[in-house]
Amino acid sequence: MKCVIIAAGQGTRLRSVAPSKPLVRIRGTPIIEHVVRMARAGGATEFVVATGYRAEPLEAVLGALSDRIGCPIEAVRNASWDRPNGLSVRAAAAHLREPFVLLMSDHLFDPAILASLVAGRSAEAALTLVVDRDIANPELDLDDATKVASEGGRIVRIGKTIADYDAIDTGIFLATPALIEAIDASLAAGGSGSLSEGVQTLADAGRAFVLETGGKYWFDVDDEAALAKAERSLPDFNDSSAAHPSTSRSAAR
Repeated sequence: MKCVIIAAGQGTRLRSVAPSKPLVRIRGTPIIEHVVRMARAGGATEFVVATGYRAEPLEAVLGALSDRIGCPIEAVRNASWDRPNGLSVRAAAAHLREPFVLLMSDHLFDPAILASLVAGRSAEAALTLVVDRDIANPELDLDDATKVASEGGRIVRIGKTIADYDAIDTGIFLATPALIEAIDASLAAGGSGSLSEGVQTLADAGRAFVLETGGKYWFDVDDEAALAKAERSLPDFNDSSAAHPSTSRSAAR
């Protein structure tokens, strides 16, 4: 299973900690390495990382990581890294002929989530997004979160500003090349090229589905406060107890 990781943006809210967000360290390890290792534990076998802002230092880290873990990691440059994140998926298009996992470089997660996502792959779905139904959690940053409205297991609407929603986007996807076609279609229709626009295009066609986290750990490291929480609460996924829903829910935010 190939895994694409979007790691092209600046991460301005963490600029005081590291020159780029993927290289922010959690317990001494760059966050991009945590994400790669979690994805590998969840079933990913090779990686394509979309780089952009300050690409060279990140690509050097990825090359060394590939050698250490004995797993292919290829970097692709997104020349439009300062534009919406769907363009990072398009940058990887030449490498994507089969279904693939799509992750964010700043989202940590229990590998069991990814394993369930891959194991439950449906031929009917052009895309499946893992969502968190616990929207009442007071520690969620709802202003920044991407919201999802779903019905009957399918995505109806997605976006940061939708008024009615029943779940939060975790940034963990299982997609097909149809996602790239949807992003292209959105751009052709005057869209910005965002990932959410591509997902909405698939949702409008009834081809975008949801999978719930089931209370398992996931965490968006988007600012210094979140980074401090991640330092304190990141479970050890080598310990089977860390993947238990009750354990990971308590550590999730």
